[in-house]
Amino acid sequence: MNKVFSNADEAIHDIPSDSTLMVGGFGMCGVPVDLIEALKRKGVAGLTVISNNAGTDGFGLGLLLETRQIKKMMGSYVGENRLFESLVLSGQLDLELIPQGTLAERIRAGGAGIPAFYTPAGVGTVVAEGKECREFNRKKYLLERGITADFALVKAWKGDRAGNLIYRKTARNFNPMMATAAKITIAEVEELVEPGELDPNSVVTPGIYVKRMIKCTPYAKGIERRTVRRRGNG
Repeated sequence: MNKVFSNADEAIHDIPSDSTLMVGGFGMCGVPVDLIEALKRKGVAGLTVISNNAGTDGFGLGLLLETRQIKKMMGSYVGENRLFESLVLSGQLDLELIPQGTLAERIRAGGAGIPAFYTPAGVGTVVAEGKECREFNRKKYLLERGITADFALVKAWKGDRAGNLIYRKTARNFNPMMATAAKITIAEVEELVEPGELDPNSVVTPGIYVKRMIKCTPYAKGIERRTVRRRGNG
């Protein structure tokens, strides 16, 4: 089965406003840039987005924040996006801040059909507000619910036309688990090959999880936070 679409706009054609989306990426690595830019062009609004972070100013999900297309973010890190911070503080963006490991496990659980699980992360903090807390072996745990989404947008290094995906290095972050936890998973890949060309032992996401694919446009990898050392006197 050929799951490849000719471009990102066609691949996301039926994503409506008010959808819940999972978007892969960690910092500036493994981000489905072409699919995000297509969402910006489509102009859908009222989106609930589940992602580790919201990109940076002018990159990734930061583009959808600029156009106010996101109404709620569920993520674990907000430190590199000034616009994100200002929207939250001004009440223009709803934020559910989730411990990073808890976020990963909630997505994994959603993809595995597990409705909820207990974790010690967040006990005794604001994360615990409104959640069930139980004690196991004299240690307290919070009940956290699995997460699913209408669509998942993921980025892989290489994929075949049947939807099998291989990730490269740090791009194997939230992408694999998100691919399992949505009704429709759309993947963009750097290299597109024919079925049978991938080493089956290297496939991370089996094609059964992927409904649509595009070959993405190469882009220059940025630096999330540039740090330089001051020159000494010597």
